[in-house]
Amino acid sequence: MLSNMKVSGFQVLCFLLFLYVSHGEAWPRYKFVVEEVPYTRLCNTTKILTVNGQLPGPTLYVHRGETIIVDVYNKGNHNITLHWHGVAQPRNPWSDGPEYITQCPIQPGKKFSQKIIFSTEEGTLWWHAHSDLWRATVYGAVVIYPKIGDTYPFPKPAAEFPILLGEWWKESIAEENNIVQSGNDPNTSDAYTINGQPGDLYNCSKSETFNITVSKGLTYLLRIINSALQDVLFFSIADHNVTVVASDASYLKPFSSSFIAISPGQTIDVLLEANHSPNHYYMAASVYTGVNAAGNTDYTTTTAIIKYSGKYTPSSSPIFPSLPDYNDTASFLNFTNSFRSLDDKKHPIDVPTVVDVSLDYLFLVNRGFSTRVASVNNVSFVNSPVDILQAYYYGINGVYDTSFPDTTLQMLIRKTKVKVLDYNSTVEIVFRTTDGAGSSHPIHLHGYSFYVVGSGTGTFDNKTDPSTYNLVDPPFQNTIAVAVQGWTTIRFKANNPGVWFMHCHFDRHTVWGMDTVFIVKNGNSTNGKLSPPPPDMPPC
Repeated sequence: MLSNMKVSGFQVLCFLLFLYVSHGEAWPRYKFVVEEVPYTRLCNTTKILTVNGQLPGPTLYVHRGETIIVDVYNKGNHNITLHWHGVAQPRNPWSDGPEYITQCPIQPGKKFSQKIIFSTEEGTLWWHAHSDLWRATVYGAVVIYPKIGDTYPFPKPAAEFPILLGEWWKESIAEENNIVQSGNDPNTSDAYTINGQPGDLYNCSKSETFNITVSKGLTYLLRIINSALQDVLFFSIADHNVTVVASDASYLKPFSSSFIAISPGQTIDVLLEANHSPNHYYMAASVYTGVNAAGNTDYTTTTAIIKYSGKYTPSSSPIFPSLPDYNDTASFLNFTNSFRSLDDKKHPIDVPTVVDVSLDYLFLVNRGFSTRVASVNNVSFVNSPVDILQAYYYGINGVYDTSFPDTTLQMLIRKTKVKVLDYNSTVEIVFRTTDGAGSSHPIHLHGYSFYVVGSGTGTFDNKTDPSTYNLVDPPFQNTIAVAVQGWTTIRFKANNPGVWFMHCHFDRHTVWGMDTVFIVKNGNSTNGKLSPPPPDMPPC
């Protein structure tokens, strides 16, 4: 009897341990404190919203397939949400982050513990605020290593460096929020930044310019992230080509380039071989607009410095790189069209060849109104007072309607419309910026990566352009810039149930309504059903 009781006690202990682990108490935890702190840039001190007082915020380091918990404490004076950009979050949109889409914001003085589920992603992603324009200063890198025991599909680099490109305003971001919310363009940023520093071409910035030290003959991995609010950027390193190996946490067939073009929201991993004479070399970034000069665009250049180790006398000023012009669409397209998925044994791809749902989405900044309005298919998205995920899960009526149009409406409307997709359906969307759009649009889909099977300039021709699609090794991305007056076609399988946001990653366009929502219905199996909400969801 005593022996049986001991066995039962041991069984209870194992069961409690199982509950302990299965509820995530054994998962790594990170503490993110959102708070306002004073920062000095460009001879000017202003209070900015940060995570843990850092700009950029802390880098998260994980391995493929891991799960972590991030405890977010809002000690600032504004509502906030955090988004884990490019993380699919299988069955778990509750922690995805866009305000009034998958949650209501974390109010000042409140806390939300976000469960971040990494699955097939491997490489570089990032996290950022997803309310108003707060991601101007609330952002950081996510480094996803291969599973323990696995290796990169390229020789191990001597060192790795996250390189986060951003923007800086002397004015408060709260002021910029008010401007954009009223339907106007934000003020032009006062500087671009590399890892939070403008670089020595700007006033009062030389001593703080970011720099890295390299040794001749070694190779380094740069994890480049465009966290700028409103600009596609060109990036280059003086006298050095880079080898592009990944984008959006998905490996590419390596190719060499003298520059990269990177959209807001996008990540690109490159290998830098330190194979030149020891010296100091600038890395630099400047804007790509695709159109003639616009009044609210920042045409300055941010820099950082690569310093070779050893004894030598560097040139009086670091060597400067050659960057494409701000309107060099040919260079932009040549670079982005070079992406091909690696598609090897350890990193296979699965491109949908049969399409169940065909959609045609036109992205517009609508003209002729007293304030700026933006739309998808002439539907300007309106946030609801209750988040859409909660309304969907609990069956709350009147929050949204499911009649989002598959093609463009004749007249603009402002509504909370969503598109419902069956679980496991294969979806093709043609993104278009033709018919009056004045800029490229970097489109980001939450909850999914997608295959970019085709792109072009001019008006999409549904009879001839599909014959140009790459269905063999298209890149697998979560953010893609649709060229000025052009089109891009994506495909994905709707196998992640829940509520998922899709929007332009120029934040002013998102605020003005260039966004929409997909609701992916549950499948039949347990693994195909939306997980229940955590107990501490922020109240509306």
